[in-house]
Amino acid sequence: MGVLDLFVASVIPVVKVLLITALGSFLAIDFVDILGLDARKHLNNVVFFVFNPALVGSNIAKYITLRSMAVLWFMPLNILITFIIGSILGWLLIRSSRAPHELWGLVLGCCSAGNLGNLPMIIIPAVCKEKGSPFGDVDICYTHGLAYASLSMAIGSIYMWSYVYNIVRFYSTNGSSAGAKLLPLNDMDQFEVDSTLPQISVMDRIKQGFRMVTKFNIRTLFAPSTAGAVVGFSIGTIPQLRKALIGENAPLHVLPDCASLVGDAAIPAITLVVGANLLKGLKGSAVQPQIIMGIVVVRYIILPICGVVIVKSAVQLGWVGSDPLYQFILLLQFALPPAMNIGMMTQLFGAGETECSVILLWSYAVATLSLTLWSTFFMWLVG
Repeated sequence: MGVLDLFVASVIPVVKVLLITALGSFLAIDFVDILGLDARKHLNNVVFFVFNPALVGSNIAKYITLRSMAVLWFMPLNILITFIIGSILGWLLIRSSRAPHELWGLVLGCCSAGNLGNLPMIIIPAVCKEKGSPFGDVDICYTHGLAYASLSMAIGSIYMWSYVYNIVRFYSTNGSSAGAKLLPLNDMDQFEVDSTLPQISVMDRIKQGFRMVTKFNIRTLFAPSTAGAVVGFSIGTIPQLRKALIGENAPLHVLPDCASLVGDAAIPAITLVVGANLLKGLKGSAVQPQIIMGIVVVRYIILPICGVVIVKSAVQLGWVGSDPLYQFILLLQFALPPAMNIGMMTQLFGAGETECSVILLWSYAVATLSLTLWSTFFMWLVG
C-alpha cells in the first residue's frame, strides 16, 4: 500500500474535525451569536452530565466483553504512561518557561491529557471506511475500532476526571502568587490568599503540596463519564446483564439503544463548543509564546517518539498482540492534541479560559498537520 493512500486515509478524519470546529467558531461570532458564552456553558453542562456518560456507557456495553478485556489489558497502562510522561514533561516546561503559577494546572493538563475520546471515535471509523486503509475488512475494522476507541474514551475519562480535573481545580481555585500563602476555608474546594508574606519557604511549599493531596476531590472519581464507564463495563462483562440488554433480541435492548442515541450527540456537541472557544483564542492573551511552543513540542514531537518506543517494545515483549488496528490506536494515543475537556474545566472554574482558548487554538491548528503525518507513519509502521 502506497504512502499516498495512507496519507489520504489519515487526512480525511482530521478534515472532518476541522469542519465541525469551524462551524462552532462561526456560530460563536457576534453577529450570529448562537454559541455565545451562556450557550456554551449550558451546552458544556449537557455534554458533561448527559451526552458523555451516555456515549461512554453505551459503547463500552456494546463492544467490551470479558474476552476483549483479556486482550486489551495493555491499553489502560498505555494511557497511564502517556499521562505520566506528559506530566513530567509539563513540569519541566513549567520550570524552564517560568510559567505564571495560575497557569500551572492548565499547562500540566495540556501536556498530560490527550483527546482520547472524541478524536479516536472520529478517526478510527473514518480510517476503516477509507479505501487506502491497511486494516482489512471494513465491517470487522469498524466493529473492532469502535471497541478500541470506546475503551480509550472510558479509560481516558477516568484519568481525566480523577487526575487532570483536580490539578486544574487546585491551581484555578488557588489564586496565590509566588509570595502568597494558602489558607484553607470552610469550603473544601476553595482557598483564601494571605498576601502579607513576601515569599514561600521550603516548609510552606511542602505543606502546599500536602494540602493539594489532601484536598483531592474524591467525588470526581464518580463523575458522570466515570459512572457511565462503570455501568458500561458492568453490562458488557456480566453475562446476565449483557443477555438482557445487548442485541436486537434482548428484552431490554431499548434502554441501551436510547443511551446510544443520546450519546451520539456528544462528539459533535463538544467539537462545536471547542470551535466556539477557539474563537476567543484569535483575540490573543498574555500567555507566553514559549509555553504554547513547549506544549506543541511535548504533544507532537516528544510524546509520539516515546509512544513508538513503548508500543513497539510492548509488541516485542508479547504484551500487545499482532492486530495492526490495536497497535495503531495505542500509538495514536501518544500523538493526540490536548483534551477538549480541559477547556470545559476552565469554564467550570471560571479561570484561565482565555489562555486555554489560545493554547487549544494553536495546538489544534498544528494538529492538522501533525496528526495527519503521525497517523500516516503509524499506519505504515503497523502495516
